[in-house]
Amino acid sequence: MSSVEERSDIEEEYKWNLGSLFTSDDEWEEAHEVAAAQVEDLQAFEGRATEDAETLLELFEVHESVMRAVDDVNAYARMRRDEDTRDDQAQAMATRAKSLASTAKSAASFIEPELQALDRGEFEAMMNAEPGLREYEHYIDDVLRMKPHTRSSEVESLLADLGEVTDAPGEVYRMLTNADMTFPTVEDPDGEQQPLTLSNFTTLQKHPDRAFRERVYESFYDEWETVRNAVGASFRNSVKKDGKLADARNFDSAREAALAGPNVPVEVYDTLVDTVRDNVGSLHRHAELKREARGLDDLRMWDIYTPMVDGEGPEIPYEQACEYVIEAVEPLGEDYQSRLAEGLHSRWVDVYETAGKRSGAYSSGTYDSQPYILMNYQDDVSSMFTLAHELGHSMHSELAGDAQSYVYADYTIFIAEIASTVNETLLTHHLLDTVEDEQLRRHILNEYLERFRSTLFRQTMFAEFERRVHELSESGEALTSDRLDDVYHELKGEFYEPAVLDDRIAREWMRIPHFYYSFYVYQYSTGISAAVSLVESIREEGDPAAQRYREFLERGSHGYPLELLGDAGVDMTDSGPIEQAIDVYGEYLDEFEQLN
Repeated sequence: MSSVEERSDIEEEYKWNLGSLFTSDDEWEEAHEVAAAQVEDLQAFEGRATEDAETLLELFEVHESVMRAVDDVNAYARMRRDEDTRDDQAQAMATRAKSLASTAKSAASFIEPELQALDRGEFEAMMNAEPGLREYEHYIDDVLRMKPHTRSSEVESLLADLGEVTDAPGEVYRMLTNADMTFPTVEDPDGEQQPLTLSNFTTLQKHPDRAFRERVYESFYDEWETVRNAVGASFRNSVKKDGKLADARNFDSAREAALAGPNVPVEVYDTLVDTVRDNVGSLHRHAELKREARGLDDLRMWDIYTPMVDGEGPEIPYEQACEYVIEAVEPLGEDYQSRLAEGLHSRWVDVYETAGKRSGAYSSGTYDSQPYILMNYQDDVSSMFTLAHELGHSMHSELAGDAQSYVYADYTIFIAEIASTVNETLLTHHLLDTVEDEQLRRHILNEYLERFRSTLFRQTMFAEFERRVHELSESGEALTSDRLDDVYHELKGEFYEPAVLDDRIAREWMRIPHFYYSFYVYQYSTGISAAVSLVESIREEGDPAAQRYREFLERGSHGYPLELLGDAGVDMTDSGPIEQAIDVYGEYLDEFEQLN
């Protein structure tokens, strides 16, 4: 699209249909009021959750009813806000919904401590007395597993109430970077002043004019230097918060606490980091190919994002992208393919950028609604891959929601990124197998290689940075901004060895919002490794592997992540899937080199 239009100018078929949640804001208001009243129903069970099997089952049913209502209220308000962030009424709705969700979480905080008063034998007796409890067997196992790390009802309620306080470092960072920081304008090659923002920095770093990229890079990181004390303080306190909460729950480290939730051993984290670092030569090769493709004497930090292909690439209209994605997922089976196609034609997707619309893309929805995908589609190869990515998430939710009860329909972040990356990988294979236009093939390869670089290698570098700074904090070392610069600069040099580093790149840690989500980013790297392994199996075995994959999606969270992946044929406790993914990365580097 040539310009950013108002939402009212977009045809309805390109907007998501929130009607599967609420048909109007007035209906949402009524639901909000009902949900708020329902939250109080939970309090009647406090202190007697496990007095008998019938009471426990009733509690589970009431809790599900409350949380489904809260989820619907929260999802609708959030998406209404994201349609137009200038809409004060929608902003207020989102704030109220978030507060309601916090209240519901606090009201339910007694459940797990009271369940942990049971042992497995006592719960087995309850299941024998009330067969309806059998559905919750894995959930109870998960709760009892965390017994050593759960405090009394009073302490758990306090920790839940303190959620907004413990989230303060991240909130301060988001307000500082999104609201208070003002980046300068930079003169482009045509003499026009281009405003620099958090959102467009990476896009401007892909500009073909190298001198312009350098000006953008220097201006961007010079602005970060002006807030280094504030950002340093917010991040330092975020790391300290992680450590204090880990201590409060009797964990040895913040990393152990973060990985305990999905029941992932810390060895998985270490295996990822060690394996990627042992194979960082593949990333170095990518950097060298980029230098050669751009005809550069050396690769600088403002060259890292520039594509290895000339020009903007072929235009991919939205309808064409949909067709490509539908064709690409054929190996996953007729039912998967037809349901994905139906979703694309049933207004799952809010397609185009409009004035005030939230940037980026995501998949959303609730147990009781259809999936929803926010896009800002730009008629290019990158947008097509993003569409495939978000459809992977949506199909995961759709299949798990159909197959599982509410308690297991969601899934952990550890496995969430697998479904999205499987779709990206299938799309890459399909396009390279069917597209003859060499220019389009180059852009497809460049897009996938860049996604691979940023997902596997870059996120692993971030994971190692997190590990190091948390260890420094836990050993009592002060995390000054200068010390953080040193740690980051050293890692950047290791991962991007062929490139010339400067002092400004040491500040890059300051612009990574995911660092405020404790030990989150490694899951992108394990996700792409597992996804590539699954796709390789599907391509080699056909439907048996595709069926295992579909069953993996359908299981949602009914099982621990490593168990679910193991049943699908992937062992993430081993370095094999990571090495296999890096081998595929190398094969695509080979193919790109042959095209050039």
